[in-house]
Amino acid sequence: MEGETEKTSVGITKVKDLTPRSDKVNMLVKVTGVGEPKEIPNRFGEEPRRVAEARVGDETGTIILSLWQEQIGSVNEGDVLSIENGYVSLVRGHMHLNVGKYGKMTKSDKIVPSVNTEVDVSAAEQQREGFRPRYGGGGGGFRGEYRGGRNRRRY
Repeated sequence: MEGETEKTSVGITKVKDLTPRSDKVNMLVKVTGVGEPKEIPNRFGEEPRRVAEARVGDETGTIILSLWQEQIGSVNEGDVLSIENGYVSLVRGHMHLNVGKYGKMTKSDKIVPSVNTEVDVSAAEQQREGFRPRYGGGGGGFRGEYRGGRNRRRY
């Protein structure tokens, strides 16, 4: 039984270890609260999308989990969630946990004994790495990090 516990906890990310660049994270978190859904207008004239925020956490801290479309209403306060292949995004400079189309969120019968509500990793404003605000002219370019290409410099 002891080896089984170690095996299941390997690869589990704790809330305190999340960064703005975290992706492919596997977590076991408890829902401490769920907000009301909001409609987000679409820039391209399509139907607006719905999003709700849930506060989730473990013994190391809490973070906001963004619930999109069909995820809304699927979780309640007190639920323990197993998140596979989740990622962190910055929303107005604050970290939010997401489960996108390549991730999976399921209710778990495992126990999260306590949630540390004193540490809120979504509260601190984060700087986007590699992001430089544009002032005046110039423009274009790409967002995010450089991943190479045809005219890549070779060292």
